[in-house]
Amino acid sequence: MITIKDVARVAGVSPSTVSRVVRGEGKVGKVCRAKVQKVIDELGYRPNINAQALVNQKSNTLGVIMPNVSMSFFGALACGAEQAAKEQNYRVVISNAFGSEKAEMEAIDSLMQHRCDAIVMHSAHASDEVLCKLADKIPGLVFINRFIPQIPNRCVWLDNNLGAQEAARYILSKGHIDIAVITREVMNSDAKLRFEGIKTALNSAGVSLNETNVGRRDADMAGGRAAVRELISNGVKFSAVLVYNDNMAIGVIHELHACGIQVPQDVSVIGFDDLLISVACLPQLTTMHYPVEEMASYAAKLAIELSENSISSGRTHLFMPHLVERGSVIEATAIETEIG
Repeated sequence: MITIKDVARVAGVSPSTVSRVVRGEGKVGKVCRAKVQKVIDELGYRPNINAQALVNQKSNTLGVIMPNVSMSFFGALACGAEQAAKEQNYRVVISNAFGSEKAEMEAIDSLMQHRCDAIVMHSAHASDEVLCKLADKIPGLVFINRFIPQIPNRCVWLDNNLGAQEAARYILSKGHIDIAVITREVMNSDAKLRFEGIKTALNSAGVSLNETNVGRRDADMAGGRAAVRELISNGVKFSAVLVYNDNMAIGVIHELHACGIQVPQDVSVIGFDDLLISVACLPQLTTMHYPVEEMASYAAKLAIELSENSISSGRTHLFMPHLVERGSVIEATAIETEIG
């Protein structure tokens, strides 16, 4: 491995001069700087980031905590955060917290041990009280997809309620009144807000939502398939389905097809998230666009800013979803048959 001493020997300068060139700090003449940089490039020298962190008391590392990066939603989150970090000359350390508050706290401890002063955290399990205490200890900690009233300036979140209202109003505008809702069985904050938003929009339009028209399963394709299969077997009447997320919605479409029910000719389906998979199915899925990459990029920049300045502007960071119309929804008058 090429060391700073190797560069200094070849360039005929002191290691401290090489260090100043690498950091871009201190007084080094233009000719000398160019000479040292040429040797650095020729030898392929790469600074020891950990050693620099010890000297500078700063690692230029952004930590990102999420439930599971293998899921497409969180993969998009990771991409958004990493792109923003690169623009700020930060590297990224990703930590998966698989489904528990304990795992989330262990992830925080691990990132702190790696000298991550800036952290973007997607927490689905820790309480507001616990997260507020963490925010007090870590100035560069920002929460994504989570709103905590006590620290709104440290939260980057989406208005799931209004997004779900928009989806429901869109279905209503197409003339559908026999509506089913499929959501996740274990209701997290997103699911609760989206379900409340749907009910608000339906109630405002004078359309009742009976519990018999609600399917609850795991928030994946298999869950979507199982939920709509149960609704059909129970004889529930519906011409449109509002679904918690795109993965469940794709499962709904697959199961309807397996039952000989066409989308959208027989049943209209709308999802939420606008993942890449939403354009990889037939028909392509009408859905609510969740700007997760944009939000993650914003959260990363905010975390870095707070870690460097430790000053909060007091501003809030709310994002809005928007409808993306594709081929899975049509007018109710065009529906060939009703299920049930």
